[in-house]
Amino acid sequence: MACDCNSSEHPAKFSSVLKNILDELLCVFPTVPAKLTFVKIITDERCTGYARAGHPENPRRVAATVARLKSQTELSLAWTAPETGITEEILLRAHLPEVLRRLNLPEDFDEDTPYFDHIAGYARAAVAAALDGLKFARNGETSFSLMRPPGHHATRQKSMGFCYLNNIAIAVLQAQATGTKRIAVFDFDVHHGNGTEDILRNQPGVEFFSVHQHPAYPNTGAENTGRNCFNYPVSPNAPRLMYRAKLAQALDDLRSYRPELIAVSAGFDAYVHDPLAESPLLPEDYYWLGQSLRALNVPYFSVLEGGYSEDLPELILAYLKGTAGK
Repeated sequence: MACDCNSSEHPAKFSSVLKNILDELLCVFPTVPAKLTFVKIITDERCTGYARAGHPENPRRVAATVARLKSQTELSLAWTAPETGITEEILLRAHLPEVLRRLNLPEDFDEDTPYFDHIAGYARAAVAAALDGLKFARNGETSFSLMRPPGHHATRQKSMGFCYLNNIAIAVLQAQATGTKRIAVFDFDVHHGNGTEDILRNQPGVEFFSVHQHPAYPNTGAENTGRNCFNYPVSPNAPRLMYRAKLAQALDDLRSYRPELIAVSAGFDAYVHDPLAESPLLPEDYYWLGQSLRALNVPYFSVLEGGYSEDLPELILAYLKGTAGK
């Protein structure tokens, strides 16, 4: 559908057109199954054991969310800690050996990515949680990895952007190595998953779909790259319906790919009150995202990426309600 209207001169017409586009995109999804699903939460309180004063990626993100999820009574949740014992072989599918060695060098990685004592162990635990999510998805179970640090900015060559190892990319490559032929990655963090794109670009059997604000950190994702990386940039301060339409378009394109498995980089920083972006989403949009992924009827697992507002626990709860069919 084309529109020749200027959004500032004809706001009512512009909003109407956007709503029509969104309605058309949303109609492609099947009805969400009526059966409610319990959700496995993969977490370990030890991931709250490191912090730097004033840094937005802080222990409260996980601690407050755990408290909120344990206090709610609407969802059936099962709690599990990540397994241990990740081999170097699994990590080295995604990262150069220098990345693993660098984790033990006591110097900050960049101005956003501090060094912490034992950060290698914390990063490996977050990878382990993503691998557990993969295992649960293959068993037909819905799961959410509630761990830190996040991972989607870590490239093949370096740690960056609060991220040390790329949890989602490592899990995707492990899925491929153990028999899954068609995998989609859906990244709805407000910041482009440049690391995931770097690692998975032109990887046969994988397609990457990222909806994100642009321009914004890390100033990538303005256009598609390679044969399999599809980007859906949204301008800062875009109308909420426009952002929703981009999410729906990405999900429709993902559905058309017909994956056997979906790996979700679940970032909650496109929220209207997030301090690190200028995006418009509300809690009900994250509920809708959970519903939409559930409606695809494809095994999937979700891994926490960003989300830095005090409302993060409510946003995650809304998303989980959608995934559970609540």
